Amino acid sequence: MPPSEHKTPSAPTATGGVQSLERAFDLLERMADAGGEVGLSELSGSSGLPLPTIHRLMRTLVACGYVRQQPNRRYALGPRLIRLGESASRLLGTWARPYLARLVEETGETANMALLDGDEAVYVAQVPSRHSMRMFTEVGRRVLPHSTGVGKALLAGHEAEEVRALLARTGMPAATDRTITTPDGFLEALELTRRRGYALDDNEQEMGVRCIAVPVPDSPTAAAISVSGPAGRVTDTATDTIVPLLQQVARELADALATTTPVNGNGG
Repeated sequence: MPPSEHKTPSAPTATGGVQSLERAFDLLERMADAGGEVGLSELSGSSGLPLPTIHRLMRTLVACGYVRQQPNRRYALGPRLIRLGESASRLLGTWARPYLARLVEETGETANMALLDGDEAVYVAQVPSRHSMRMFTEVGRRVLPHSTGVGKALLAGHEAEEVRALLARTGMPAATDRTITTPDGFLEALELTRRRGYALDDNEQEMGVRCIAVPVPDSPTAAAISVSGPAGRVTDTATDTIVPLLQQVARELADALATTTPVNGNGG
């Protein structure tokens, strides 16, 4: 038995936390990375923990409703996690609002935050422009990634095979005559997004509207922020000014999300 197995479930770790809790959350994240359903041997191989330890932790998670055992004996993420995820998404949007407000103040255009939820991008926060002609997206709205700036930003870090599989599931309907409707075309757009450091929706979701988006780096879940407005205002010249600001705010938001202190609008 490895030395770590001699520790009690409440043994403190080097971080000062509780070892069994850290291990349980690590297993939940590994399950999510694997698509939500795994076998014990897969978890043992990826985590390096002995099977008896994993079995004990999974038994506890099953009893709490955070994991369920399938008829095929594999383990799947449980329904109680849904409530936690929904609450966390709402809080993430609340924490992001001061950063979005700063974008609105400095660009004059509407700012949004979106997460990747399954195969769709879902808007979790928005601060509208003060212009009478402005973009408005309802918080909670879900969109297909292929026709949006946030969708491109969210998928830019994914492998081509993953993107193709997602597009095969969702289809690529044309929202306008500018929408990208082929997987190869979308993969080219993602490569361009990676090279220049931002994504662009140029009249692809709605005619007359342009959206510039960047991913939030190292976010605990795939997230992107964007600035959108009428094409007559969000011009190429305006893009040159907006992009560095978006990238700076995304980094500051990422830093804030990585801390345990309350988020404020000053990047602290």
